[in-house]
Amino acid sequence: MEEREELQSILAYLPVVMRCSSPFWPSQAVETLRELGGGRVNSGHHFFQAISDLRNALSLSSEPLAPSAPHGYALFFDEVMSGEESSKWFQEVLPALGNLLLRLPSLLESHYQNTDNMAIDGEAGAMLTTALRLLDSQQPGIVFLTQELIAALLSCSLFCLFPVSDRPVIHLPMINFDVLFGSLYDDYSQKQENKIWCIVHYFQRISSEMPKGIVSFERKVLPFKNDSIHISYPDANFWSTSAIPLCRFEVHSSGLIEDQSSGAVEVDFANKYLGGGALGRGCVQEEIRFMVSPELMVGMLFLPAMADNEAIEIVGVERFSSYTGYASSFRFSGDYVDEREVDTLGRRKTRIVAIDALCSPGMRQYRANFLLREINKAFCGFLYQCKYQPYQKILQENGCTSALFYAATSTSMETDEGEISNHKITNSQNDYHGMDQGNNIGVATGNWGCGAFGGDPEVKTIIQWLAASQALRPFIAYYTFGLEALQSLDEVAHWILSQRWTVGDLWNMLIEYSINRSKGETNVGFLQWLLPSIYGHGARMDLPNLA
Repeated sequence: MEEREELQSILAYLPVVMRCSSPFWPSQAVETLRELGGGRVNSGHHFFQAISDLRNALSLSSEPLAPSAPHGYALFFDEVMSGEESSKWFQEVLPALGNLLLRLPSLLESHYQNTDNMAIDGEAGAMLTTALRLLDSQQPGIVFLTQELIAALLSCSLFCLFPVSDRPVIHLPMINFDVLFGSLYDDYSQKQENKIWCIVHYFQRISSEMPKGIVSFERKVLPFKNDSIHISYPDANFWSTSAIPLCRFEVHSSGLIEDQSSGAVEVDFANKYLGGGALGRGCVQEEIRFMVSPELMVGMLFLPAMADNEAIEIVGVERFSSYTGYASSFRFSGDYVDEREVDTLGRRKTRIVAIDALCSPGMRQYRANFLLREINKAFCGFLYQCKYQPYQKILQENGCTSALFYAATSTSMETDEGEISNHKITNSQNDYHGMDQGNNIGVATGNWGCGAFGGDPEVKTIIQWLAASQALRPFIAYYTFGLEALQSLDEVAHWILSQRWTVGDLWNMLIEYSINRSKGETNVGFLQWLLPSIYGHGARMDLPNLA
């Protein structure tokens, strides 16, 4: 059966074993989980002993955990937690997690039985499965998981039950929590403690009331080779000749991307390994987002590292924690009640796209090939690649080359009754927006690839604007986080829009600037280079009249 084939693809990376084509726990593991479910574990030390017993039952003892993990679990649950908090954890939360894990085999069984294989091209017979499986590099695909199954899988992470020896071979990030707790003991810091508090709070919440929604995880790919039904990886000519108009540009000098209320796609300033240092010592933009919405971490189980032509989009995660600060000042600040609306597929209308920027690019970031890499990475993330709908790329010559996207066939949509039906999409550009569940789905982003990654914030800003515009997003909401280099961004963006430049126009100006910067002919930032008048140096005389 097809669902069994999907299970086999991920089985080596799951803690359960197979018997008669069904997942199950070994008897020794069941016994330990029942002890946990019965509330017979009452300290961090005993908790880790139970973890060790479970791992022995699953023959994982040959895969050693972080050396300080036992001390980290004991430190947090026996010393960092107050007596009252610890009692509640061991009397209420941990038993609930033990009982949840006992049900993991049945949750997986139900998942594979209920996951439909949907035809996306009736003539070609192409099928799309949404079942849990490895989403390998260069293989676009989507996985739908219930929040309950996610909770069980993350409980496996807390219990360090995932096999890890084969994960590096296929470039999968680590998923167990041993390093997270071990590093708390090795090099105690408040930010590390508060990261754990966010995760502990998540388990407290789901143990008292299990959420009932759906989360989707999608690998998006721009194929390097041209074909008739996919948008392929654009070349420099694609960008330099694009006649797509620039989208609206909103500048926010304060506020946070995750607090935006427009339903925009939120950019995760990602590591190529999804989650980055979330389960280690990292605590910047991506790691913080994963802490306040731990359901994001389950994608680390089955999504190998991103290549240059790939992005990962996650829709439907719930936020559980509030926080303050950033990096070393990060602090868990209590409960967060997520009131985002739910779409017709049962997902919260929280859309997060993970795109990884060049790390420590230095002067090479001004070279054409690296600019192309960055803009295509952002374009892959921002482009709406509905997995129930292939698209044809049609190039039209009207004095310049532009890309318009048309629906090639029909798309599967969920009806109000929750059933999958075929919905015919007509061949019009306007339908591109309509399929994104509304006409106001912009992009919320900020200083992607800057900060710890060392990118030029002015160049990265323009790259993201170009990518969002080419992807036909109606607007980009840019959060500057008070960065001084972007203090004139609003004024420059307003001027550019007043000139009615196209994507191709602005891209060509960025290329010209980058050539000058590479040659040492200018050392100023792009914004000042483009409009020196706003910096008090008089207007440039060589700007083209593109209006």
